[in-house]
Amino acid sequence: MRMSAYPLALAGAVLVLAGCNSQNQAHKDEASKGAEAVKQAGDKTIASGLDQNGNFFKAAKAAGLDATLAGPGPYTVIVPDDAAFAKLPNGEFDGWLKPESRNELTRVMTYHILPGTVLAADIGKAIDDGKGKAVLATMGGGTLTATREGDKIVLTDGEGHRATMASTDETLSNGVIHRVDGVLMPGKKA
Repeated sequence: MRMSAYPLALAGAVLVLAGCNSQNQAHKDEASKGAEAVKQAGDKTIASGLDQNGNFFKAAKAAGLDATLAGPGPYTVIVPDDAAFAKLPNGEFDGWLKPESRNELTRVMTYHILPGTVLAADIGKAIDDGKGKAVLATMGGGTLTATREGDKIVLTDGEGHRATMASTDETLSNGVIHRVDGVLMPGKKA
C-alpha cells in the first residue's frame, strides 16, 4: 500500500511546483510590463518630465533630489499638483524652500517616492490582494496606505491626509509618475 501512495505524493508535489512556477511567471510578466514601458519611454527622465516651474520640481530641487530624479532609477514618484501645494497652511511651502528647512523638505519629498517601477495596476492588485488596502513603503522610510474609492486609488499618509491619484502611469526612462491631488505628509518624527 505504501508504494501506491508514493507516486500520488510525487504527482502532488509536481502540481504544487507547477503552480508556484506559474505564479512566479505571473509576477515576472507584471515586472516585465513595467520594465518594458520604461524602456519604451526613451531618454526623458522623471526630472525632465516634471513641470520645471511647478512646486513639486521647485521642492525637489531645493531638497537636492532633482539630480536623483534625473538619475538611473527606477523610481515611482507621486507628484502633487500645484493646487495641492496651495492647500498647505499659509507659508509652509515657502518655509520648506529655505536652506534651514532642507531636512524636513527632504523627508516630505522622499515620502512621495517609491523604489522601483510601481504601475497603478500593481497598486490596484496589491489592494485586491490585501482585501481592500495595501501598504506602500516609501524611499523616506515611511509608508502610505492605498485603498480604492470607486475606480480611483486613494493614498493615505502617516497623518491621515488623503490624496487621490488623478492621472497615472506617466512612464519615463527612469520610472513612472503618478499625479495626485494632495500633498502627503510623513508622520511626526518620534
